[in-house]
Amino acid sequence: MANRIEIKQIMSRNGKKPNQRKTLTALGLRKMNAVRVHDDNPVIRGMIMKVKHLVEVREIKK
Repeated sequence: MANRIEIKQIMSRNGKKPNQRKTLTALGLRKMNAVRVHDDNPVIRGMIMKVKHLVEVREIKK
């Protein structure tokens, strides 16, 4: 696994379930094309799996 991952929101949160909207907010994604870098750990990976159809993930190798 990589040390860091870059998460980009590629779809709107409008019309999605409340738990998916809260997950995007917890990841720090508030608008379309917003990008955040997080540590790669099981907690973040679980959050990504919940909204995998709304985000794009790229691993950052050190």
